[in-house]
Amino acid sequence: MIISASYRTDIPGYYGQWFMHRLAAGHALVANPYGGPDYRVSLRAGDADAIQFWTRNMGPLLPHLEAVRAALPFAVTFTLTGYPKALEKATLPVERALAQMRAIAARFGPRAVAWRYDPVVISDPTPPDWHRAQVARLARALRGATDEATFSFLQPYAKSARHLDAATRQHGFAWRDPPDDEKRALLADLAAIARQEAMSATLCAQPHLLSPALEAAHCIDVRRLSDVAGRDITAKEKGNRPGCACALSRDIGAYDSCAQGCAYCYAVRSPALAQRNLAAHDPRAEKLIAAPLRKAG
Repeated sequence: MIISASYRTDIPGYYGQWFMHRLAAGHALVANPYGGPDYRVSLRAGDADAIQFWTRNMGPLLPHLEAVRAALPFAVTFTLTGYPKALEKATLPVERALAQMRAIAARFGPRAVAWRYDPVVISDPTPPDWHRAQVARLARALRGATDEATFSFLQPYAKSARHLDAATRQHGFAWRDPPDDEKRALLADLAAIARQEAMSATLCAQPHLLSPALEAAHCIDVRRLSDVAGRDITAKEKGNRPGCACALSRDIGAYDSCAQGCAYCYAVRSPALAQRNLAAHDPRAEKLIAAPLRKAG
């Protein structure tokens, strides 16, 4: 079993202390996001094979990664876009994020960290040429620290579109969902830039945009996890949404708990709700959010 920590929230960035308590206890209790009873996920070696972290800020967990590795092998999917504050209110500054990724690679090897440039948002402050320049800058800085760059375009889910519309009203800009041919052209350029810096270029959960320039992404990747573990890790492919090619995993996070305030977020109904859930968090509780607040606002 692969542990996902977590595509629902940023556990390393906000809940690292909780994670280390749960790792020591050997389990976490997870609220079922689709209703039904809570479920228990074992974090013990023998029950769990590896951990896949998803984060924009590994800093709180960096001092503890040796202890994590002593318990279970891990890989990190690190999202770094460096968008303007109107789109990413509280994400880590680019140079600090780059330093963290390089630190992980220096200690655990470049297979231990994959770079995610996602979502690609086309807006007045981030037009296509801005993305070309930004990916080139970040890829140069990450050369040797990772061997993969994963891209995907914004999926305008209802929550994402609502958050973006609110940001446009507040900050006075426009965003758009480009036609597929425009997306493919930009993705081909971004993929070429990544390859120039010795990275494979992959596309997450958007098979209709695949091209010879891009392979399908496996963000929870048994090949990567096997490499960092030094042994075979096997799991069937079972994505989390249509087009997703991730390996089967158990996620221990909770929606409505990431306080980064990204204007395109699909995992939070409102920033205020996420802030209230974060404030209610008990790092020694079995569940990430022991009694999740449900009212948005």
